[in-house]
Amino acid sequence: MNNASVVNPEGESPDSRRWMALVVLLTGTLLPPLDFFIVNVALPAIRDDLRASPGVSQLVVSVYATAYAVTLVLGGRLGDLFGRKRAFLAGMVGFGVASGVCGLAPSAEVLVAGRLLQGISAAVMAPQSLAFIHALFQASEKNRALSWYGATFGLASAAGQLLGGVLVAASPWGLGWRSVFLVNLPVIAVAIPAALILLPERKASNPGRLDLAGAALLASGLIALVVPLIEGRERAWPLWSLGALALSPLLLMAFWRYQKACERTGASPLVSPTALSSRALRRTLLATLFFYALAAFFLIFSVYQQAGLHHGPLAAGVAILPVGVGLLLGALSGPRVARRLHARTAACAMSLEAAGLTIAAVLGAVSQPAWLPAPLLLIGVGQGVAHPALVRLNVDQVEAQWAGLAAGVVSAVLQISAALSVALVGGVFFSMVPDGASPQDVANGFAIASLLIAGSLAAAAALSWQGTQAGACRAPTPNQR
Repeated sequence: MNNASVVNPEGESPDSRRWMALVVLLTGTLLPPLDFFIVNVALPAIRDDLRASPGVSQLVVSVYATAYAVTLVLGGRLGDLFGRKRAFLAGMVGFGVASGVCGLAPSAEVLVAGRLLQGISAAVMAPQSLAFIHALFQASEKNRALSWYGATFGLASAAGQLLGGVLVAASPWGLGWRSVFLVNLPVIAVAIPAALILLPERKASNPGRLDLAGAALLASGLIALVVPLIEGRERAWPLWSLGALALSPLLLMAFWRYQKACERTGASPLVSPTALSSRALRRTLLATLFFYALAAFFLIFSVYQQAGLHHGPLAAGVAILPVGVGLLLGALSGPRVARRLHARTAACAMSLEAAGLTIAAVLGAVSQPAWLPAPLLLIGVGQGVAHPALVRLNVDQVEAQWAGLAAGVVSAVLQISAALSVALVGGVFFSMVPDGASPQDVANGFAIASLLIAGSLAAAAALSWQGTQAGACRAPTPNQR
């Protein structure tokens, strides 16, 4: 098969198979967040079957999240350097092998090692989807493609815990918890041949060399930030976690100075300071840092449902489904909304999310859970519209040759946003809701935490609007579909 026919060079008509290629790319978007959320409800069964300690079972979640967040920028850059199709396939093969290791793990230690490989593979695979969308679709189609990207990402987050509960409860072929990992294999078995046929090979015209020293500095700085955020609250903030958090900005500053020095001397930095230099891009990246505070909502809502309303895990998973429905509606309506609101799309959609969270907080505080589906639907619609619009505000501000880098940076910022929100908002919530807390205390904690998330989204809306006003990002044109 001649893959050149799928390529969409500048100025040429796009290939008719680009929408089929999008389906394959969305597989790479779906699997990473799905495997973060799907494992949560399987942890008790994993601990019992593998006789794992609470600390080791926590690593099953935190090792994956850390490896994913730390490797995302490197994963995006690998696509620029060595080809996005090659990186996408390598990441998907690695993810499949890691899923097999996890699903067949004879011990908790092997499972943790498999999760580490899963996180690294996901970080190589996921940024290529966004970079391909940026490269393959014309401006008039990009909003529609990014809407499906945002919906896939959001639905994986909303439906992951429900799917995990169903698989563990149903235990197909007697696999029990192992099915939450092995379910990836048939999906990957179909996606890899489709990717070989449908995806073109794209990479930067002057890729340069891989900046290993820069990658090591960035990884060190992100590890020092992400690991304490994930593990600190669980371990009552030991001194090592506080020391690592204090060290993180120093390491990240050293990384940025090293990148500037590389660029001055004509070397190939991991992250080009010039590519990320615009004032508008800095604003929209900061908005992205505030945006995924919603990740903490899935956690506190699950606790509220189970500890506050005494619902079971499966019922708690069903209760979050209005968010998933809203995400799908937001994805379908996103292009029309962008056609009307242009550069204001992300800010308006995040404001809608903040409003939904505020209403949910009030309903939770006054013990009116029967009305929660309505604000949950608003939250989902806002997320479904805002996510692709915010991604586009970021990615459209860099040249096409840096699409992989921009995708990796945006994805990494989203993961750091999730870790920050879970650590900070989760810390406030669990300080108000200790073990044995009354249902009203749980409801009050849910209300306060939801308002904090709403405030974060309101800040993200303001920053994204300031980014558009800085004049560096291209607003969608009226004919965008």
